[in-house]
Amino acid sequence: MQATIPSDQSGRAPIAILGVPFDGVSLAETLALAGEMIASAQPHYVTTVGVDFLVQSLEDVELRRILFDAHLVLAEEKAVVRASKMLGNPLPENVTVPNLIPQLLTLAEQKQWRVFLLGGGEGAAEKIRARHPQLQLVGVHIPPEKPLLEMDNSDILHRLRQAKPDILLVAFGSPKQEKWINMNYREAGVPFVLGTGSTFDFLTGVGTPRRGGAKILWKFVTAVARQRLRLRGTKSAPPTTKAEITPDPLGNFIIRAPERLGAAEAQVFLPEWLRTVEGGPVLFDLSDTKFTDSTGIGALIRLRKRARELGQHFFLVAARPPVEAVLRMMKLDEFFNMQMSVAGARILMESLAHVPVVTSGMQASELQIRWSGEVTALNAVELGVHTESELSQTEPGMTVVIDLARVTFVDSTGIGLMLRFKKNLQRRNINLKFANPTASVRNVLKHTRLDEYLLDGTK
Repeated sequence: MQATIPSDQSGRAPIAILGVPFDGVSLAETLALAGEMIASAQPHYVTTVGVDFLVQSLEDVELRRILFDAHLVLAEEKAVVRASKMLGNPLPENVTVPNLIPQLLTLAEQKQWRVFLLGGGEGAAEKIRARHPQLQLVGVHIPPEKPLLEMDNSDILHRLRQAKPDILLVAFGSPKQEKWINMNYREAGVPFVLGTGSTFDFLTGVGTPRRGGAKILWKFVTAVARQRLRLRGTKSAPPTTKAEITPDPLGNFIIRAPERLGAAEAQVFLPEWLRTVEGGPVLFDLSDTKFTDSTGIGALIRLRKRARELGQHFFLVAARPPVEAVLRMMKLDEFFNMQMSVAGARILMESLAHVPVVTSGMQASELQIRWSGEVTALNAVELGVHTESELSQTEPGMTVVIDLARVTFVDSTGIGLMLRFKKNLQRRNINLKFANPTASVRNVLKHTRLDEYLLDGTK
């Protein structure tokens, strides 16, 4: 089953800050949303984002994608709240982990929610039990310190399935914990998952959360100023017309965006647009749109996120140069499927429905395999099965080339799949080469420090 995004009780449209969609919720509203997530019994992950995390995401494609897809993104620091005010859609307050967790655990005592602590230091569980004596703390596990891709996730997931928690708090440190959560939260099946940092100590009155230094703060301020300058516009009154939504004969919905896609328009139209996304594939026509701001981009991210969760297609169509430039500046163009026309989007949608994720061909002693689309936790098992089937043709001494030219994105689960194939084939005396990686794939490989090993000198 797909996870669902709970209703935004604040009624505010999200705001994109440096490409990350922040939800306009207060601490009290966050707790209410946690209750909705737990009541749904579907897996969700929540993240708190501060200045240093935002700056990291500018260079780390996988981290940016994780924040892009999170079910709830909270501003951890006041500097982020101040930036939202500069960008025209003020977040109500910053929500820090040390403020959120004690209230969440108090609520868990009242609601009898089951809590599991993963990672962190010794002794935190006892301190938490002392502060919350009625808490159902159903599991505490500190796995051995290992790199992300060497962790025994099968053991961790087994413990979680046995304990059946409603809340999972993960303390591996950032960005390791966010990448672990993204790889495993679906299979873990926990309704509310949150990364808390490298330790639970600050939740029990010891220590403080880490903050970025002056250099990171300067990068943040400079990037926000650049975004403000590019997206500056005049305030407009709320639109009085209805959203223009047209079904087409192929079962798609065409949403015609207004001339201005700013905070006022996002506030009025976003609920109806979200309902449309839930009804089927959407072609979001931007041909009339001459202006957008940080909230307008936040609305587009929210729509794309919801479509992806539902397994629906969502295309941006006929975006004008100013809108394209904004998406590129926020490094979001790679996360949207953008087409020149409605007709082109329909053709691509039809072709995607018939393109397999794995194709292959044999040339002498070389097997060529082509992967396509995204290689993530969502499809890694299926992709692995198909690839294993193709590899059944191989013999010792052969060469296998997996072409990545059509792979648009890979996450740590996908990198783990690549690593597994590389090691398994080495043991069988078969040479495996990954060829033609896209810039996005190279970026993720770089941050896992496996680029040289997996690409083997590929340019």
